[in-house]
Amino acid sequence: MTSGRNGLAAPFRVTISGEVMSGVAVSHRIPPRAARAQALIGLSLATLILGAWLSLHVYALFVFTLDWQTLPAALIMAVVQCWLSVGLFIVSHDAMHGSLAPGRPRLNSAIGATLLFLYAGFVWSRMRDAHHAHHRHAGRSGDPDFDEDHPTRFWRWYATFIRRYFGIRSVLFVSTVVTLYWLVLGVPMAQIVLLYGLPAIASSLQLFYFGTWRPHNHCGGAFADHHNARSDGLGVLASLASCFHFGYHHEHHLAPGVPWWRLPSHRHAVVQREPARA
Repeated sequence: MTSGRNGLAAPFRVTISGEVMSGVAVSHRIPPRAARAQALIGLSLATLILGAWLSLHVYALFVFTLDWQTLPAALIMAVVQCWLSVGLFIVSHDAMHGSLAPGRPRLNSAIGATLLFLYAGFVWSRMRDAHHAHHRHAGRSGDPDFDEDHPTRFWRWYATFIRRYFGIRSVLFVSTVVTLYWLVLGVPMAQIVLLYGLPAIASSLQLFYFGTWRPHNHCGGAFADHHNARSDGLGVLASLASCFHFGYHHEHHLAPGVPWWRLPSHRHAVVQREPARA
């Protein structure tokens, strides 16, 4: 905590993105106690998500036996692993904004980089910079998440999305993992495809559908403001199940420093204020 001109203690200053980058960051003052509490909750949830993802990954590929009798259980595990993979990305997304551990940019970067690498061999700096470009140019030219040539075509836009983000590094990473599991560790290919490959592919679709297509497509009429984003009207549990509250997307663009687990209460506060403005 620093001292102000009047000799009083000034508020602890936390930058939403964790670091000032290309003019996208908006300073957000959080008292030290609130910043510590947010970090404790965010890091605890991140640990749970990562721990669950790793545990299920190890069990599904190295302990579980896949056959026709266990196929139903395998399908359930694939669905859960898909959802947990989305969680890995959402936690790294909070790290990009500095909301995972406010005021601790190095910790945010370390955790974000680790999770993105586990997710698909992504490069932290490239993904972080692209995401901040998305916030600067949301839903228009210059937004790497947006397909301005196909703003109403789901599959064409998804193909553009995949081409932009899943480059040669991701292909090499996934190929290396599959080769190691199959030829060195002896995991059956069917098991790798069902319990590693499909959840990863499905999670990219889930993130794209709830976090890019639904909020930013041009099929639903005019947007509320320059963020070119809309929010889902899902309840809290459905929102959590769909994409860790990423469907409350307009609220996220309005306040990027709000962590994923606080978006429901933030959305409720925004909705409560709207009638007063009318």
